[in-house]
Formats: sequence, C-alpha cells, structure tokens
Amino acid sequence: MSLGPQTRTLSEGRYGGTVRRTVLPGGLRVITEALPAVRSVSFGIWVGIGSRDETPVLAGSSHFLEHLLFKGTQRRDALEISSAIEAVGGETNAFTAKEYTCYYARVLDADLPMATDVVCDMLTSSLITPEDVEIERGVILEEISMHDDDPGDVVHDLFTGALFGGHPLGRPVIGTVDTITTMTRDQIHGFYRDRYTPGNLVVAAAGNLDHEQVVNLIGTAFASQLTDPAAEPSRPRDGGTVPLLAPATVVQAKDTEQAHIVLGGRGVHRHDDRRFTLGVLNQALGGGMSSRLFQEIREKRGLAYSVYSYNTQYADGGVVGVYAGCAPGRVAEVLGLVREELAEVAVKGLTEDEVARGKGMLKGSTVLGLEDTGSRMSRIGKGELLYGDLLEVDDLLARIDAVSVDDVRSVASELLGQPMSLGVIGPFDDHDFSQDFSEAVAR
Repeated sequence: MSLGPQTRTLSEGRYGGTVRRTVLPGGLRVITEALPAVRSVSFGIWVGIGSRDETPVLAGSSHFLEHLLFKGTQRRDALEISSAIEAVGGETNAFTAKEYTCYYARVLDADLPMATDVVCDMLTSSLITPEDVEIERGVILEEISMHDDDPGDVVHDLFTGALFGGHPLGRPVIGTVDTITTMTRDQIHGFYRDRYTPGNLVVAAAGNLDHEQVVNLIGTAFASQLTDPAAEPSRPRDGGTVPLLAPATVVQAKDTEQAHIVLGGRGVHRHDDRRFTLGVLNQALGGGMSSRLFQEIREKRGLAYSVYSYNTQYADGGVVGVYAGCAPGRVAEVLGLVREELAEVAVKGLTEDEVARGKGMLKGSTVLGLEDTGSRMSRIGKGELLYGDLLEVDDLLARIDAVSVDDVRSVASELLGQPMSLGVIGPFDDHDFSQDFSEAVAR
C-alpha cells in the first residue's frame, strides 16, 4: 500500500520527531511520531467510545468489552495473545474512560510488526464467546468488589454522581453489580459490532518507526474493514447538553479509620481556551507540596496525609474538585479550611508568585511527561481523537505562559465561587452534613 494524498506531516517540533497522519479508506486514522534515538515503540488503538456512550442497562459494557478482547480471536487464544508480547519483553494492556477506550502495547522496535498484528487481531476478530463472557463477568464483579473496598476511590464516584446526577458522565466507568450481572453476550457483541468501526478508531504509534511501514501494517490488519473509500473519520465529540443540577451532598456511611471527602463543582470543557488558565490555577491551589491546600492543611496543621485539587475536561463539561483524607473527627475542620481557601481564591485570585509557580509546575510536568514513547503515543492519539488536531508543544507552553493574574482571578471567581457538591465516606450520617453543619464549617 502506498501513501496516498491523505498523508500529511503534522509536526517536526524540537521536542520530538516527525509526526505524520494518514487516513485510510473507511476513515481509519494512523498517526505516528518517529523518534530515531530510542529503541522501543509504543503502539495504541484509540476507540472514540467510552462509558458515557452506554445506555443505563448497558452501563459498564465498554469496560466489559475491554476485558473480552483479550480472551481470544479466530487466530489466538488468551494465552497466545499475552505470551506473544511478553515473550519479547513487551507489555500490553488497555483502559476504559468515560469518552474513549485504548488498547496498547510497548515493544522493541524490531517487534512492532508482531505487536500491531496481535493488537489489531484483538480489535478486528475477537470471538466474545458465551464462555468467556461468564468468566470475565466474575472477574469484573471481583474488580467492583475491590474498588468498593477502597473508599478513596469510591468517594470520587459519589461526588461525580452528585454533580452529574443521572447523566452518563455521573456513572462509574466499571458499571454496577446489577448491570454486569444481567448483561448478555449478545448485548456486548452488538455494542462491539456497532461501535468499533474504522471511523471511530485512531491508531497511534511513537518510537523508532517508519510511518509508511506502520500504515502498511495497519492497512493489512484492517483490510476487510477498509472497503469504503468515501468514508470519513468520525468528528471529535462535541457532546450534548449536560444538565446543570443543584448542588448536592452525598454521604456513604462506612466504619472507616479515615474519612474521605471530595468538594467541587463544574469546570470547563476541553475546547474552552480557559483550560490553560484552569490548569495553572489548579497547580497553585492543590497540585503539589507548595500549593495552598497542601501547605495549609498538611504542612501547617498536620490534618491530612493526602490533600489535592484536580480538574477534568470532557467534550461538553468539566469538573473541578478537592480531595482530602483525614481522621473522622477532623472532617469539620478540614472541610472548613478547604472552603475558606476556595472562597479566598475566588475573591482575591492568586498572587503573581503563585501564578508564576503554577505556570512552571504545569510547563514542567507537560514536558517531563513526554520523556517516554508511551506518553508520546498517548499525546498524539488523544490529540487526534479528542481534538482532531495536534497542538505543538511549543504552542502549548506559549498558551500556558500567556496566562495572566487577571485570567486566573476571573476563572477562580467563576469556578471556585460557585455552589459546590460534596461526597463523603466515613462513619457519618446524612444529618452530619446538613446545611447548618456546612455553614458552620464554612465559617
């Protein structure tokens, strides 16, 4: 297969090698970053389908399918899939998120043809037998039990559910015991058949590779599906309208040694230019040991071991939140301090020094995070799938540098000053977090 007119060079930046993109018949996209100085290649297939694309009855089906694709194809059983990669010292895995799923492998450069064959075989020819569905049903139910035993994880689900309510973004990616127990093989296979189409896929690879070779390998592996030369790639998700709910408090009573809280509200969507400003704000507020929350709650008072802020962007919305884990008897004090810090930043913004430090933290983590082929593969794959474009690293750093103190104050006023939802796990009752209690700790 020769490279046709749909191949173009996207980048030749100083922070990496040449990035090229080819669109194959059927709308399948192949994007690579050539890094001649390394001896490995990270290869991934990104599917623009995640848990938010499921109906309530099929909640958890994307993650269920992720498990099943490793169970066997017409050419390989589960052992042959894993042993093919591990026999050459490589690794393969997958993960499911709310808006996408990724299957990936990392191998020596010489083993790229084998790795692409294995992973593509999984994506195109999985059997999804009834027997495998029952085996993985048990595995996933155990995974849910393991997740439920970790209140530090569960509290984020509680908070997200309070924030988004019945919207798909408010559901856990893994599904529930009820949905996983009742889901049928035909339902999962139908989801696979209807959603895993060439236009919804992005193949990304980074490392010591040749773009044309990768395109040829992918063209061969997907040959039976690349039959429509007029088909176009799916457009980046623009989402729907996420309902704006009244702030809610959700408490899960559990006899734990440590209480877990998440306080937060709506953020910005991934196409909002203010995401760079929010990134700087987040770093200075609770992104490291020098952040306000860490200094006030852990360093000065020793009230918590773990305390941090975070922000997440989706196609049509986002989340800003603060997590803290502390002794149950200190929840009122910790929650009060968190509210005080958020209120102060909402009114006054950050100092010039804090903004400068936030910029430095964000720029440093961005560049340092690109030191391996896996992170570079993720960058180009997600860029193509979620944005339909690739922002140069220099451009990204320039956007961060352009954030001003006034920008931060404006975003902080809007996002940190909004009424917030609260998720709590610990030895509490709902009345412990009544409106009167919340007002008391806020003072």
